[in-house]
Amino acid sequence: MKDRPHSVALINIVGLTADMIDDRMPKLQSFAAGCSVRPLVPVLPAVTCSVQSSMLTGCLPEEHGIVGNGWYDREHAEIRFWKQSNHLVQTEKVWETARRQSPGLTVANCFWWYAMHASTDITITPRPMYPADGRKIPDIYTTPPELREQLQSTLGRFPLFNFWGPTADITSSRWIARAAEIVHEEHHPDLLMVYLPHLDYDLQRFGPDDPRCDQAMTDIDDVAGDLINRLQADGRRVIIVSEYGIRGVTDAVFPNKCLREAGLLHVREELGRELLDPGSSDAFAVADHQIAHVYVRNKRDRDKVADLLDSLDGVQSVLQDDARKHAGLDHPRAGDLVLLSEQDRWFTWDYWLDDQRAPDFARTVDIHRKPGYDPRELFFAPGWSGSKPRLMMKLIAKKLGQRTLMDAISLDTRCVGGAHGLVDDASHGVIMIEGERDLPDSMPCTAVHDIVLESLLELDR
Repeated sequence: MKDRPHSVALINIVGLTADMIDDRMPKLQSFAAGCSVRPLVPVLPAVTCSVQSSMLTGCLPEEHGIVGNGWYDREHAEIRFWKQSNHLVQTEKVWETARRQSPGLTVANCFWWYAMHASTDITITPRPMYPADGRKIPDIYTTPPELREQLQSTLGRFPLFNFWGPTADITSSRWIARAAEIVHEEHHPDLLMVYLPHLDYDLQRFGPDDPRCDQAMTDIDDVAGDLINRLQADGRRVIIVSEYGIRGVTDAVFPNKCLREAGLLHVREELGRELLDPGSSDAFAVADHQIAHVYVRNKRDRDKVADLLDSLDGVQSVLQDDARKHAGLDHPRAGDLVLLSEQDRWFTWDYWLDDQRAPDFARTVDIHRKPGYDPRELFFAPGWSGSKPRLMMKLIAKKLGQRTLMDAISLDTRCVGGAHGLVDDASHGVIMIEGERDLPDSMPCTAVHDIVLESLLELDR
C-alpha cells in the first residue's frame, strides 16, 4: 500500500449502456479502447438512490436501507421521496472503509445522492430555496459552505430547471462537470465523485431506440469526454459507471386506482381536491418507475391485496415473504408487497378516479410532495396548459410577488417513452476501468465498492 492513496474519479453517466459507446460517442469510445468494459448489473430496484447506495457500500438494499428513491415512513405516516441526508444510508461507505487504511484520505461528492451531512470533505448537491411566498429558487448546498458562493459566482446560479423537469437538458451536466473540475484543480481530493444526469432525460422522454436520443448521447459524450481528458492529464485514474439501462415502454399501470376502487385506499378532500391519506388506508402503493412498494396495514389482508394486484394488467409479479427476501428487499422500509411491472410498462402514483379531483401539485414539477416518482414531469402539457405564453404570464406574476401555480405538466401517462427499475439484460449499466483486467463477463453494481477501494489503495484483487 502506498503512503498516499491514488487520486481516483468515479463518474456516473446515468443511463449509459455498452451498446451506446459507438460513433455517436467518439470521446467515450476512445476512452473505452484503453479500458476493461463490462455490463454492470443493478440491484432491485434499478433506480438511482438504491443503485448508487449499493455501489458506494457494496451492500444490497436490505442492508443499507435505501429500498427506492422514496418509501413510506410508517412512524410518521408519510411518504417521503428524494430526501438528501446521508444518515439514511445505514452501512459504511467506500471512503469510510478506505480511511481505516489511509486515515488522511479526502473525498469530494459532486451530485451523487444522499450527499448532505455525509462524511465527505467536499459536497455539492442541489438544494433549492423555498421562500414563504411560494417561489422555488435554484441553489445548491455545499461543504464547506463558502464553496457555494465561489461556484455560483464563477459558473452562475446552478441551473435547477435544467436538472429536472420539462426543460432538463445538457446545461445542468455541463455545470456539474465544470464544478467538478474546479474542485479537482483547487482541492485535489483523493476520491472525486461526479454525477452526470443528462442522458437519462431523453431516454425516459423518448425511449432508447428513438433517434432523438442520439443528440443526447453526443452532448453527454462531449461533456464527459472533456472532463475525463482534464482529469487524466493530471494523473487521476478514471472509473466510469452507470446505474441502469432504460427500456422502451408503452403506458403506465395504476395500482392505487385499483386499490381505491376496492375500497382499500383512502383519500381526504381539500378545497375540492383529493389527497392520499396513507395512515388511514388499508393498502396503497408507492410507485417508483417499474417497481412499487405496497404497504398493507393488516397482515391478514396481504394475500388478498397480493391476489388483487397480481390480476392487474401490466403487473408482472408480486413479491412477498421469501420472494421479497430473495430480491434483497427484506428491510422495514420496503413494502409488505413489492410489485414488478411488465417490461413495457411503468407504475404511476395516481390514485384519483376523476382528473378534476387530482391534487393541485399533480400537474406541477414537485418531486417531494408527490407520493411516487413521476416521469411526466419531463413533459409540458399539450395545448394552452403547457404553452410558452401561459408560462410567461405565470413567471411574470411570480416576479411581481403574486402566488401562482405552475401547473404545466400533463397527466397523460402515454407520453413517457422509457423506464427502468427491473433487473434483466436491458437494465444493465456499464463499468469502464482503465487498463486490461481479468474480470467476469458482467459485474454486480455492488462490486463498484471494491473496485474503487482497490484503485485508491492499489490493493491486489
